[in-house]
Amino acid sequence: MADAIEGARPSWVDDGLFPFESRFVDIDGHSVHYVDEGAGPTLLLLHGNPTWSFLWRDVILALRDDFRCVALDYPGFGLSTPRPGYRYLPEEHADVVTGFVDALGLNGATLVAQDWGGPIGLAAVRRRPDVFDRLVLANTWAWPVNGVLHFEAFSRIAGGLPIRFLVRRLNLLVNAFIPTGHRRRKPTAAEMTHYRRALNTPERRQASAVLPGRILASRDFFAEIEAGLADLAHLPTLIVWGDADIAFRPQERERLEAAFPEHETVIVKGAGTYVESDAPEEFVAAIRDWAAPRRGDASRAGGSAQHDAP
Repeated sequence: MADAIEGARPSWVDDGLFPFESRFVDIDGHSVHYVDEGAGPTLLLLHGNPTWSFLWRDVILALRDDFRCVALDYPGFGLSTPRPGYRYLPEEHADVVTGFVDALGLNGATLVAQDWGGPIGLAAVRRRPDVFDRLVLANTWAWPVNGVLHFEAFSRIAGGLPIRFLVRRLNLLVNAFIPTGHRRRKPTAAEMTHYRRALNTPERRQASAVLPGRILASRDFFAEIEAGLADLAHLPTLIVWGDADIAFRPQERERLEAAFPEHETVIVKGAGTYVESDAPEEFVAAIRDWAAPRRGDASRAGGSAQHDAP
C-alpha cells in the first residue's frame, strides 16, 4: 500500500457536493488526489477532459455501499499537482495511473472509464492484466483516429494555437464542454464553479489545453493501445453510451463492441458525453444489473447483449 502524503483540500470544494475524504499519494513526484469510498469489488473510475473525480460523485454516492469506488485526478486536473516538467500527455497520464494502481495495491478491479479515461485506462489494464477483471467503457475510444475527418478537424482546431490560448486565458474547454456534454440536464452553477476552480489559472489550464492536439500527435500511443486490444478481448465489458454525444458517435460504440465480444451495451437515450453525470441513475443501474452475479454469468455464457436505458 502507498504512503499517504500531505495534501490540501481547497476551501472551495463543497462538502455537500463532494462529500468524500480527499486523499493524496505521491506517484513519481506528483501529488495525486483521489477518493476511496466504500467496500466490495473495486471500481477504478477514470475521468476525461476537462473534468476530475468530481465527475463521478453521484456514481460514487450510489455505489459505495456495494463497491469500493476509487477515483483519481490526473496531474494538473482536479486537486492533483504535477511535478515540474510534466507535459500532460496521455502517455504520461497512463504511466501515472499504472503507478497509482501499483501504489494502492489494487486487485480484482473493474476499469470504469469515459472520454480520455478510456485509452489511458486501457493502457494501464494492458500493463497490469492481473489487476483487472472487467471493463466499463462510456463514450470513449481506443485507437488512432488519423484520417477520420470528425476527429482530425476537432484535434487540429482545438489543438491549434488560437484555441489553446483561449483555453489558458478563458477556461474555454470547461465553459464549452461541460454544458454541451450534458444533454439530459443543465449543470448547476455550483457544479460549474467546481470545474472552473479546478483549472483556475492559465498555468493550471495547460493540462486541458494539451489533450485535444494529442488526439493526432499521440498516434504511437493509440496504435499501441489498439495493438493490445486483442489481449483484453476476453474481459467481460459493459458499454454505457449516451446517444446524444456530439463527440463519440455510433461508429465508435460499434468498434468497441467488435473489440470486446463479451460485451453488454446499454444505450442511454438523450445523454451526452458525460453520461455518468448527465444520467447517473441510468449509469448506476446499468452497472448494478451487469455486475450482479446472475447477470455476469449469463453474459459470459451467452455472449453480447444490447438494450436501451429510458
